[in-house]
Amino acid sequence: MTKKQKLELTWVGKENRPRLEPRILIEDTEKSYHAVARVSENDIFDNILVHGDNLLALKALEADYAGKVKCVFIDPPYNTGSAFTHYDDGLEHSIWLGLMRDRLEVIRRLLSEDGSLWITIDDNEAHYLKVLCDEIFGRANFIANVIWQKIYTVKNSARFLSDMHDHVLVFAKSSDSWSRNLLPRSDELNASYTNPDNDPRGPWTTNAVQARNFYSLGSYEILSPSGVVFTPPPGTYWRVSEATFKDLDADGRVWWGRDGRSIPRIKRYLSEVKQGVVPATMWFHEEAGQNAQAKAEVRALTAAGDDVFLTPKPEKLIERVLQIATNPGDLVLDSFAGSGTTGAVAHKMGRRWVMVEIGDHATTHIVPRLKKVVDGEDQGGISKAFEWKGGGGFRYYELAPSLLQKDKWGREVISKEYDPAMLAQALCKLEGFTYAPSPDVYWQQGHSSESDFLYVTTQTLGPEELIALSEDVGEARSLLILCAAFRGNPELWPNLTVRKIPNHIRGRCEWGHDDYSLNVANLPLAEVKSEPAGSQASLFDEEHAA
Repeated sequence: MTKKQKLELTWVGKENRPRLEPRILIEDTEKSYHAVARVSENDIFDNILVHGDNLLALKALEADYAGKVKCVFIDPPYNTGSAFTHYDDGLEHSIWLGLMRDRLEVIRRLLSEDGSLWITIDDNEAHYLKVLCDEIFGRANFIANVIWQKIYTVKNSARFLSDMHDHVLVFAKSSDSWSRNLLPRSDELNASYTNPDNDPRGPWTTNAVQARNFYSLGSYEILSPSGVVFTPPPGTYWRVSEATFKDLDADGRVWWGRDGRSIPRIKRYLSEVKQGVVPATMWFHEEAGQNAQAKAEVRALTAAGDDVFLTPKPEKLIERVLQIATNPGDLVLDSFAGSGTTGAVAHKMGRRWVMVEIGDHATTHIVPRLKKVVDGEDQGGISKAFEWKGGGGFRYYELAPSLLQKDKWGREVISKEYDPAMLAQALCKLEGFTYAPSPDVYWQQGHSSESDFLYVTTQTLGPEELIALSEDVGEARSLLILCAAFRGNPELWPNLTVRKIPNHIRGRCEWGHDDYSLNVANLPLAEVKSEPAGSQASLFDEEHAA
């Protein structure tokens, strides 16, 4: 392999890509929720929960959120072969890779240039997923593989080794633009700083003044206040020059021990150290939570009894991710919302959030949980640490049905579920226009620039209507007209582009495909092909089950 060749992961069906329909979102105001009053000036109300297939939802969000998401956290089905209550987890390996690829490509477009992606995954697919992300994001944008201790007890029933960790793969949209935050300093870490001499600069600890690295100016005698002479121990040198040491001593930054006879040490003040801790790649359960804790958090917030997720993520884990990757006001996305932990944590931490969930638990689990967060009734998880009192709100959306449906003759026609406003909004999204109907000018339903507009009508337009529209638009502007039919030659009016619907859009997308979920029950049966004698199966043909 030459240096210029790109290493890519190959699997059966990799070349197959869905032609996604950019659906519109319809708010269900009965499920949207907000606090009755502002708790603080920082309350956030424009959070979004989308119920529907997450690949279609990501495509639906792309027009408005491309390049705006600071952090994506996803906890996709692990493809382990387990029977999950809310996810049929256990797809054939190649299919799982393809479905993940399709989602990750849209996610990358949604991320801001300084944004990052965090994916929890187990050993079954982690290493394949790493290579897949390398291909989509670029190996140079790989940040870390964090090891999270999800279980802290050994399972004696384990067949081989007792599994106690998950991976958290971290990728940046651009490693040159991404920067991480420091984690808060713990009380235990700060407790090592004391002030036995009542130094006015506050608590301090000390560093040794000697080191083993050769330093040409580090061989000299030091005289203590009590008259004791110190020289560097054999094989070591003072870290600083004699002149620098004298300046530090004169400034009260040298500690000689309580009796003034100890080997000198240089003070390091709490007020001067980095006000945070550099994140590491080992996250133990004490600092990032664990699975049992997460189950208890979900159980306490829902009326589902024992019907809880088998592998929810604890609030402390999401808190840690958002502490490192975001700041207050940043936008966080989770397209595998599950029990809604990401939204709950982001809300409490003052981040904006968007979540997507296909299952009915978007209503049965997530909405009740988030209502308690908004009302301040959720005092579990990270609530006490952030002194959470409630506030803000969220909007609940459903994915609109497919724009085109088949009539009784098998022809693709505009869905009867679309009213004129929905139709205009859907066609704006399909054509790349911003839906912004003018209250004064009926033909200005969307725009792509300050002078380029879109007009949608289900009427047939004749020459008289086209002449009137052309005169109204004027020479300095242009108008795309999508109509049921038209008469005459539209080329007579250079500022108008006239197209028939649905003919104009029939070949654009996979119409009527409502479910691209990671669920083997929703996938078409593959055509069985006989293999020639002696042929070998692809590396990724076999099913990888735990």
